[in-house]
Parts: sequence; structure tokens; C-alpha cells
Amino acid sequence: MTTATTAPAGPATSAGRAAPRRAGRLRPWIYLLPSAAVLLPLLGYPVYMLGLLSVFDYRQAQVSGGEPTRFIGLANYAALAGDPRFWSVLAQTVVFAAALVVATLAVGAALAVVLTRAGRVPRLLLSLAAMAAWAAPAVTGSTVWMFLFDADLGLVNQVLGLDGHNWFYDKWVAFLIIGATVVWHSFPFVMVTLYAGIQAIPGSVLEAAALDGASAWQAFWRVMVPILRPLITIVVIQSIIWDFKIFTQVYVMTSGGGIAGQNSVLNVYAYQTAFGSSEYGLGSAIGVVMTLILLAVTLLYIRALYRGGEKL
Repeated sequence: MTTATTAPAGPATSAGRAAPRRAGRLRPWIYLLPSAAVLLPLLGYPVYMLGLLSVFDYRQAQVSGGEPTRFIGLANYAALAGDPRFWSVLAQTVVFAAALVVATLAVGAALAVVLTRAGRVPRLLLSLAAMAAWAAPAVTGSTVWMFLFDADLGLVNQVLGLDGHNWFYDKWVAFLIIGATVVWHSFPFVMVTLYAGIQAIPGSVLEAAALDGASAWQAFWRVMVPILRPLITIVVIQSIIWDFKIFTQVYVMTSGGGIAGQNSVLNVYAYQTAFGSSEYGLGSAIGVVMTLILLAVTLLYIRALYRGGEKL
């Protein structure tokens, strides 16, 4: 009786198996090439110019051609590092952006759950109101909110009987009103994204949770949130980027940063440095710092998710 033996796979067989695997790994990158061909020049060139200007002494004299442009290396960054005003604005921006991200996520998630439980007409009305807030230009929305709290003609003062009260005089009250405006502009994105995710959850999963005695809050926190974590990651990263580089609402509602710049954030500070003081190189350095901070925060957040075993 003979026993059949299997010959070891030769080099040709191993190469044949490896080729499909390599093609499978390359396929996503091939699909991204058309988008990359458009986005890289549009995003890469401004970032390159921002970094280039940040290492030169580039002021109004250089713009007008009165003086030659001088390479100064990291001198602009050293000036920022030694400027207490920069660190104060940076800390203020980080705290304000963090509060906006939390508030936007909370409001958007709560209204997404409301949409799943509301009737057809209320759901339609809420969706239309959210889309109107989302579609409104930032300048328009900021102006409307500013007039609501106007000291002389504002509806809020008339309702509360506070004749001539200036809501934007106090630093923290001004930040609160600006924050409400930003959340009003931003929550529809979170609401729509999470609502779509909730609708995709199989009904059998939620029914099983209800049969196990889970309350509405437990079903949301222990069932929906883990399933929606990839979507939550997207909206959190988007919110961090949008809120950290906020400009329009602060600039419009406080006329450029408030009294003595008390409501300044990094984007407003960079604008005033570059265009108000004609320190274009220093303003570019602030922009580079903002970009690096956003990249670092985004990468750390994604890395923390991967360490926790989450797949995006």
C-alpha cells in the first residue's frame, strides 16, 4: 500500500499566492489616487507656502519691495515661544475648543436619539430646522446672534427688561454666547451622522437589549455607542479641527477679539498679527503651530482608539 506525499510548494506557487495579497493591499491606495491628485496640490501648496513664510522676515517692507526678504530660520518660532500673549491665547483656544467639542457632540447625539423616537412630522420639522442652521453662512448666523444680544435693540434685552446691557463686555459671557452660536452651527452634522448610524443598527440588537432589561440610557450607552464608535471618531475629529480653528464667530461677534483682545483665539490672533501688524512671517508661524497641534491631537486620538482595540 503506497502513501501519497504532497510536494512542497515551489517558488512559483508562493509568488502566485503573494501577488493577489499585494494587489489587495494596493487597491485602496489606487482608489485614492484621483482624490489625492486633486487635494494634494490644493492643500499641499498653501501649507508649503505657510511653512516657507514662517522662516523668513516677511513684513510690509518686504511685500512692497522696499527691503529684501531675509531668511531668519526659527526666529519667528522663538519669538512665539517667548511671548506670554501667545501662550495665553493658546491656552484659551484649547479650553474653548474642548468645551465646544463636548457641547456639540452632546447636543448632536441627544437630538439624533430624539429623531429616532419622534413622529414623522416632528422629525421633519427638527430636520429642516437643523439643516437651516447648518446651511446658514457663519457670518450670517453670527450677525443674527449678535443682534439678538444687542445692547440697544436686542430681543434678549427687551424680553428680560435689561435696557442697554452689553452682553459682550464680560469675557466669559461673550465666550458663552459665541459658543452657543458655534454649537448651533455645528450640531446638525453630528446629529445627521449619528442618526444615520443609529438607523443602520439592526432592530434585533435593540430588542435583545430591551428584553434583557436595559433602560433607554443603558441601551444607548452600552449598545449604540460601541456600534457607533467609528462614526463618533469621525465627528469628534471633525469637531476638533473646526472648533480649534474657529475664526468667523469670534471676529464678527466681538469686533476682532473683544475688549483688549480678551476673547482672542489663535486664528484671530494670527490674523491680527499678520494683517493688523503686517508681521506676515510671524502670522505664518502661528498657522504652522496650529496645523501641527491639530495633526498631533488627531493622531493621538486615533492611536488611543487602536490601543483600545477599536477598528476604524
